[in-house]
Amino acid sequence: MVGHAKSVGRGVPSSLRTSLVEVLNPAPLLRGLWRHRDLTLLFIKREILRRNKGTSLGIAWSILVPLLLLAVYAFVFGVVFQTRWGRGEDAFFVLPMFCGMTLFSIFAECVTRAPELVLENPSYVKRVVFPLEILPVSVLGAAVALSTVNVAILVAGVLLTRHTLPPTVVFFPLMLLPLVMLSLGLAWFFASLGVFLRDVKNVVAIGVSPVLFFLSPVFYPIEQLPERYQALVRLNPLTTILEGGRQTLIWGESPDWAAWAVVTLLGWIVMQLGWAWFMKTKRGFADVV
Repeated sequence: MVGHAKSVGRGVPSSLRTSLVEVLNPAPLLRGLWRHRDLTLLFIKREILRRNKGTSLGIAWSILVPLLLLAVYAFVFGVVFQTRWGRGEDAFFVLPMFCGMTLFSIFAECVTRAPELVLENPSYVKRVVFPLEILPVSVLGAAVALSTVNVAILVAGVLLTRHTLPPTVVFFPLMLLPLVMLSLGLAWFFASLGVFLRDVKNVVAIGVSPVLFFLSPVFYPIEQLPERYQALVRLNPLTTILEGGRQTLIWGESPDWAAWAVVTLLGWIVMQLGWAWFMKTKRGFADVV
């Protein structure tokens, strides 16, 4: 029996016997990203320009669209639904919503685009030396870069309503750390899976936009939910990120550091597993694309 087990083990390719320690080792991932940093920056720039290609106003839409959304949110949720967050003046209610939408849009843009990233670039698949793993990174980088406009609007809104920025604003970038890792890990996973299963893009689109969007406290304070549902919503890692973003940037409160540490650890694991999955499966892309 032991001999049979050894023979089975010898029959498994070494690429499939990768230990968990090797998979979770961030060194190869970081080395690869650093080695291709110039190409990644070029693709991030291309991704930003692609979004406004052919438009008359060009990059100006990156400023106009957030301002228009902010005005729409103020009317719909402030006037029609009369949503309040239970703190601050009435003019202050739209900023927590806009903050949640800004952070969630980074995740949604990265994950929903992922299943078609490799399929949109078949010429790169045929090039053995091209690092396909930078495609999800470029989408994430573009989403983060464009979201800085929203953050600037948020900062201006806080200054107009509170006349000062809270000292906790220095912790806001830390709230982006688990968001970036979680988004990138899922993007790598779905980018690979989308090559072999073309229906993945539809499943992801439904799961992220309608389902996960409303299961995350983007447009509502979690305290408004019945207590039996609050614990369930808090299991969503995006909840900690969204709440932490509001606490540090808008309300001047320290985030729940214990919850942040758990979500950051989860994001790192998801990122490492997503990268490992992508690197193992990309050898078969050329046979499918």
